[in-house]
Formats: sequence, structure tokens, C-alpha cells
Amino acid sequence: MSPPIKYTTNYLSPGFTAIIDVRSPSEYAEDHIPGSINMPVLNDTERAEVGTMYKQVGSFEAKRRGAALVSRNISYHLETKLTNTPKNFSPLIYCWRGGQRSGAMARILSEIGWKVTLLEGGYKTYRKQVLVGLDRIPATLRPIILRGRTGLAKTRILRAAAKLGTQVIDLEGLAAHRGSLLGSEPGFNQPSQRKFESRIFDVMRHLDPMRRVVIEAESNNVGACHVPAELWRSMGRSQSIQITAPLAARVEFLLGDYQHLMAEPERLNPLLDWVAARVGKEAVLRWRKAIADGDWTGFVTSLLEEHYDPAYDRSAAKHGHKDICLLKTKSLDAIAVAKLAEKLDAIT
Repeated sequence: MSPPIKYTTNYLSPGFTAIIDVRSPSEYAEDHIPGSINMPVLNDTERAEVGTMYKQVGSFEAKRRGAALVSRNISYHLETKLTNTPKNFSPLIYCWRGGQRSGAMARILSEIGWKVTLLEGGYKTYRKQVLVGLDRIPATLRPIILRGRTGLAKTRILRAAAKLGTQVIDLEGLAAHRGSLLGSEPGFNQPSQRKFESRIFDVMRHLDPMRRVVIEAESNNVGACHVPAELWRSMGRSQSIQITAPLAARVEFLLGDYQHLMAEPERLNPLLDWVAARVGKEAVLRWRKAIADGDWTGFVTSLLEEHYDPAYDRSAAKHGHKDICLLKTKSLDAIAVAKLAEKLDAIT
């Protein structure tokens, strides 16, 4: 006799050996429960085919076609990803609303003898939990903002401090973006807004509210991703730690950190076109000449002095940061970053 299928609204139960998302690949890519495995019972093309059949032919024909496709796909998963799965396998399965797709997978896996649980309400149940967490958790945290001008290796310091045990929310890492017009990470696409929010929620729910959590100063946008409203408000009320370094050290760091732009200077065109209205065409012409001449040190120095630093100073003046500490460094090499991370960890 096969074990009965169980139902839950708690995807965090420690009893699951795997979380299986049976939605289509595009639905999974948009957002999913962290750590879940995608085993679609209908791929995107098949899902569109069945949906069209419902509208144009009829529900009976669509259900018959859907059942054939679902059966074929579940069989494929059993012969591939699940082929060596042990007897004590106990998965949580979900689809969009906890309906037919997850139910089909659950029935077959249960008949095999595995202890299967269905997430009631499916992804929508999970999404509601994320939204509630994004609203409630920030007020329980003790954030401290790591701030400073462009080129101070703040993200590297933050990540080095995290390895030492400092609690951090790495917004740039979660958004796969460096937070500026040219901040896209080579080889990575930014997550959808929903997936960005899922990542933030997953980090926040593991934080100890009795300890400080360090967040790098950002605007409320990290590339195309928007920082959730309550977290942004909490950041705005927080104390901060400021980092300073000589201009030459910042230029040297940026030259190393943006090698991909130096290899493909045409990627600078969006920045130069955008900033022309702010610094004037004459400055942009000088920058274009420096790039053409290979004078990257001159270009980055001028860009910081004439655009990024004044913009940061104006923003900082409006914000009214409440600094509790100033970390000064003469260098931003690996050794200096490690030392700054140690100081940050000691402060927090």
C-alpha cells in the first residue's frame, strides 16, 4: 500500500529530502523556492499547446493531450533525475497553485512508495510568505550601512567580512549587479524582481536580530532590481560606517575591477551618453579621447573627480548619514581589504 500524500503550507519543514518544482522552465526561472529542483511536467511549449487546445478545441481533448504529455515527462524524470533515488526519499512538490500538475507528480511518486508532501496553494503560498517576511523582518533587524565614494572596494570588504562571520545583506551579489549604469556582472543576468525578493527574504530569515547586519549603501535600485520598501526604509534610519581612501588607490582598484570594460570600451557608450547632460559635452569629449588613447588612468581619475564624487557628496549631504566610525586606508589591495574586513567584523 502506498503512503498517503500529505499536505502542508510550511516549505521549511526539515523533513523534506528535496523540493520539486514541477512548473515550466520559464516559471521556474522567474522565481522559485530557494534550493528547489525543476522537474517540469509540462515545458513551456507544451503548456502553451494545452492552453490553446482548451480554448480552440475543448476541455476533454486538452485534458487528454495534457495527460499524455504529463505522463511522458514524469516518466522521463523517473528515468533520469530520479533513477537512483533511495526508498526513504520524501519530497515536497509544488506547482503554481498546488493543483493538477503537482498532484499528478505526487500521485505517481507516492505509488512508488515515497513519502510525498504537497505544498498547499503551491508557489502562491510561498510567494505570500515572502511578501509577509519582506514587510515584517526589516523592522526586527539592526542594520548598519557601509558607505563611501565610488571605487572603495566596499563590496569586497563586505564579502570578506561575511567570511569572518559578520552578518551581511549583499544587495549587489543578490541582484548580480554592481549598482551603477555599468554595473552588470559579466556572464550573469540579473534576476527577476521576484527572484531578487526571494533571495533577500531567504537571507533575512536566517539573520540573528540580536546582532548587527551590514549592508552596503545603495540607491533603492540595484540595476533593474528594486530594494523592497521596508528594507529600504530600515536602511534609511540606520547608522553607518564610512570608508575613505586616496583617489589614486581608488583609481587603481577600479582599473583592476573593470578589466572587462577596458577590453570592450564600446560598453562605456551608455554611460558617456547618459552623463553628457550632467557634466557637459566638453568633458565627455575629453573622456572619449582618453579612452581612444588608452589613457585609462586619466579617464577613471577624471570620471571620479568630475562626476561620481560630486554626485556622491550631494547625495550624502541630503541623506544626513549618522557615522559611528571612519575607516581610513591608504591602499585597496587584497591585504588592505582583509584588514578592513577584520575591523568591520570587530565593530559589528
